[in-house]
Amino acid sequence: MSIASMTASSRLASITGPTHVISDSPNLTAYEIGGRKPVAVVRPGTFEEVAEIVRFAAAEKLAIVPTGARTKLQMGLPPQQYDLALDMVRLDRVTAYDPADLTLAVEPGIPLALLASVLAEHKQWLPLGAPFQDHSTIGGTIASGVDGTFRQSYGTARDYVLGIEFVTGEGACAKSGGRVVKNVTGYDLHKLMIGAMGTLGIITKINFRTFPALISPCALAASFQTAEQAIELRHRISRSPLLPVGLEIFSPGSCERLCARVPADTAKHAMPSNLFSSSAWTLIAGFSGTEEVLRRCEDEFFKMGVDCGGSSLAAIRGEEFSAASNFAREFVPLALGASPAATVVKISVLPTRMKDAIANAVNAANTNLLPWAAMARGVGVIYFALLPNDGTEETRFRAIQATDQILHECAELGGNATIPWSPSEWKGVLKVWGPQRTDFDQMRKLKNLFDPLNILSPGRFAGGI
Repeated sequence: MSIASMTASSRLASITGPTHVISDSPNLTAYEIGGRKPVAVVRPGTFEEVAEIVRFAAAEKLAIVPTGARTKLQMGLPPQQYDLALDMVRLDRVTAYDPADLTLAVEPGIPLALLASVLAEHKQWLPLGAPFQDHSTIGGTIASGVDGTFRQSYGTARDYVLGIEFVTGEGACAKSGGRVVKNVTGYDLHKLMIGAMGTLGIITKINFRTFPALISPCALAASFQTAEQAIELRHRISRSPLLPVGLEIFSPGSCERLCARVPADTAKHAMPSNLFSSSAWTLIAGFSGTEEVLRRCEDEFFKMGVDCGGSSLAAIRGEEFSAASNFAREFVPLALGASPAATVVKISVLPTRMKDAIANAVNAANTNLLPWAAMARGVGVIYFALLPNDGTEETRFRAIQATDQILHECAELGGNATIPWSPSEWKGVLKVWGPQRTDFDQMRKLKNLFDPLNILSPGRFAGGI
């Protein structure tokens, strides 16, 4: 360890206590991003400690990357400088919860699974449906901006995060929004923190609006020979009185391909038999309500499914519903585990352009001889996973060709596409954040305002911000 590293570790230990600073190389490996390890890991226990650590880092020009369970550290670009990993897992408290008012305030280090159990005691929940559910923290989920399976009905976190407290790049404590649904007027600055990858501030508290738990949730499924038929059912559902809480379309063979490497004894529930096939596109829509409501949904869904050319119509409940829901939620983690060089493209288009976006992505993958799997949400967000069998130079070249084609054709459709996940050694040649953004100048101004010294996750966001 260098003298500078020893000095930094000593100063950090004076803030948090020596047991909450890690500086030995073997333990730093778990915090590696793109082949780069931090000089030290520090685990603050209060927002005051977070602020003091940031002020120290600013004075010493040390770059900080906030983290929690580390499930999404490999998203985006690797940091241009990486000195301190700010591990937020000790900030894991529910600081305020009013079930009657449907409001909740939590620290960022609380695990999603623990938070779900706290809310379940009052028959409430947060409709995040985010991947890496069993390991992620709420802070990492919000900072990474990942969406979930309930976006169809509940939107994204932007729709129910009421306020955020955070520490700026100068170590100042700031907040935006509040703890109630009706708030004072002004700019919703806290929404800038959602999906910013820790480049604008370090989240220390999040206020949510909570929701009543779903009543008797179930899923309805239909299989189709083409993606166009499945998308047509999606359109008919959107024009009908049906209000699904979630809606996803899966490509042929997606379950078989993604679950091939998952040990059978680790699966929580058995996947419904014949729900997915190697030749058919499968649409699964989730519903909630009384038995009368669910019967009506089933009748309407099956009728529309048959009209669109569907077959293998099924109602899924109980453990089979849990298995199907888990697969939809964990599509990305499963894809990352299914290939040594998995590359996931996130495509966002208007629902009316989904057919063209999927066709373009499939053509790009097939042209470049790359195995693939896809999941399309009903709102127009498509996760297209390229699943090569190796990570050779030739494979990398074909992945570049395919992703460039997908990004270009998505822009032609008026949409946006990024590459949130790929092998770290490919990130220098892939267009991870898509084409150059037209609002990049405004983004740079915001970065300079919140983090003038550029010490918060420098380079991880679009355009090297």
